[in-house]
Amino acid sequence: MTPQPQSRPLFERAIVRHAVLASFQKLDPRVQIRNPVMFVVLVGAVLTTALWLQALFGRGEAPARFIFAVSVWLWFTVLFTNFAEAMAEGRGKAQAETLRRARRDVQARRLKGPRYGAPYSIVASGELRAGDVVLVEAGDIIPSDGEVLEGIASVNESAITGESAPVIRESGGDRSAVTGGTTVLSDWLVVRITANPGETFLDRMIGMVEGAKRQKTPNEIALNILLAALTIIFLLATATLLPFSLFAVEANGSGAPVTVTVLVALLICLIPTTIGGLLSAIGIAGMDRMIQANVIAMSGRAVEAAGDVDVLLLDKTGTITLGNRQAVAFIPADGVSEQHLADAAQLASLADETPEGRSIVVLAKEKYGIRERSVHELGAEFVPFTAQTRMSGVNLNGNLIRKGASDSIQRYVEGQGGSFPPEVHSIVENIARNGGTPLVVADRATVLGVVQLKDIVKGGMKERFGELRRMGIKTVMITGDNPLTAAAIAAEAGVDDFLAEATPEAKLQLIREYQTGGRLVAMTGDGTNDAPALAQADVAVAMNSGTQAAREAGNMVDLDSNPTKLIEVVAIGKQLLITRGALTTFSIANDVAKYFAIIPAAFAATYPQLNALNLMGLTSPASAIVSAVIFNALIIPALIPLALRGVRYRAVGAARLLRRNLLIYGLGGLVAPFAGIKLIDLALTTLGLV
Repeated sequence: MTPQPQSRPLFERAIVRHAVLASFQKLDPRVQIRNPVMFVVLVGAVLTTALWLQALFGRGEAPARFIFAVSVWLWFTVLFTNFAEAMAEGRGKAQAETLRRARRDVQARRLKGPRYGAPYSIVASGELRAGDVVLVEAGDIIPSDGEVLEGIASVNESAITGESAPVIRESGGDRSAVTGGTTVLSDWLVVRITANPGETFLDRMIGMVEGAKRQKTPNEIALNILLAALTIIFLLATATLLPFSLFAVEANGSGAPVTVTVLVALLICLIPTTIGGLLSAIGIAGMDRMIQANVIAMSGRAVEAAGDVDVLLLDKTGTITLGNRQAVAFIPADGVSEQHLADAAQLASLADETPEGRSIVVLAKEKYGIRERSVHELGAEFVPFTAQTRMSGVNLNGNLIRKGASDSIQRYVEGQGGSFPPEVHSIVENIARNGGTPLVVADRATVLGVVQLKDIVKGGMKERFGELRRMGIKTVMITGDNPLTAAAIAAEAGVDDFLAEATPEAKLQLIREYQTGGRLVAMTGDGTNDAPALAQADVAVAMNSGTQAAREAGNMVDLDSNPTKLIEVVAIGKQLLITRGALTTFSIANDVAKYFAIIPAAFAATYPQLNALNLMGLTSPASAIVSAVIFNALIIPALIPLALRGVRYRAVGAARLLRRNLLIYGLGGLVAPFAGIKLIDLALTTLGLV
């Protein structure tokens, strides 16, 4: 079985080795200029290197050893930043390589007509174009993405989803899409190819997991602009300090002017290098976490938007409920025993292979010990369900037992010369009002009672919706049920609102109403009828098992085809935003603390009075400057695991999240430089390096 994209160790040896090499390759100024903050650090490293060479072979502005120390750690700052980005990219590329092995160039039977039995020719899958029609049979690998025109077959999609259980693909409906690289296990399919070479779903997956191709999101671009603006402000401020220093020395007739090396060190410690160095890695790692959840995001914008979502639209069936209605009670009519009703309902359901029918058989067996019998052994005649009669049943020993919708059974009973009891009408209405589905059972002209079917709400859904509510996200259930049934299930599940008797037009209108009010909407879907709403939603998660139209309309595809994954997608998006916010908070607080270490040291020679601000008790101005530069470099690799793994997400309110962010990352960013710079200063002094 071909492996799916999966979670990898944080520091896998092969990825680390590649990242170290890439760190040096990314020193190319054409690469660095994409990140204005780190480009300034690179320029500073080049400038101090030139000043070191001048001091080494001629007369320098400061001791060569001091300039060398500053220069080396500026280079390390750039390399550590490159390493963080390369690690994030390397993890994505490793995922892509796993997927690339799933892509095979196979032989395909290209049909000359869109039907089974048409003449065909053997071609390589790379020669297929959108619109071509191919035949795949048991054992064949589906050569490219397509839609089933004819046939039904069992397909192994483990190469894409990692799930070993086969799935059914058939023409028409919402299970007609097939993916290139998957294997037909039984029967045959006639498939119309929907993608040209290089444009298949697997190709798009590979492109998306390769972090190097990731486009920056709007928020990331805005933060980059802010960081660039801060860098320019500090650059201009630092550039004006040299003439002020020269003037002060000349006016006082004592002291020494600040050196260019010290000014460069000051600038690098003032600008937001921590978040500037990790910003790209945070974004790439967010995409990687989405891949690990088996969700392919078509853009970084979609991942980021998931974190800002405040309205979730979820289908009832298969998402909130188990998807199959289950029999939960037998309610007999007056004068009929419950066991008699259960026996008749089980007889009518023995040949009914629907989940509802099987649940009636099981409930009768569990509740009354009525063993399951064979229709054929009894010599009974099974009457199948039809859209016209809307009921099914069995003819046995002169009994004509039927079960179905109340209006259908009423017409049947009245046709047999009987009447529909008023109390059964009341039972039917009560079941519907409480969110259930009533099935009435009758024997010829006698109504025996009602079987209550119920959509079973998945365990833990109410708690999960409670978490979403605490996050400020409104949940809306979408269902085709009548309003009474929908209201009952919505109350049991704990959703905030519901849309009953939903049509494609109603879904689209609902999304537009929320968006007009400034809300960001997320939705899942798998059918062609979901495509308009998916295209309108801000975050649209299409099921991989769904139609081509749904997959093309969505900006994410869930390979597991699990509608509840939408909740996990939102959590991953929020984790991306929280991680970026946490590290930005840490970076700003970190810079504030560094000011207390480097500014007094930088101007101590010019203004000796500034020694009073040496709150850390650092040994000397030189050791203070080198210690600050070293700390500024080392904090980046120290935060790489957090950037790649992400800040742990908890479903709490915005105010509580802000307090936690400020307490942990704000206070931590303020304290860490004081402790770190002091320790580095002690180490340098003890070793006699400064």
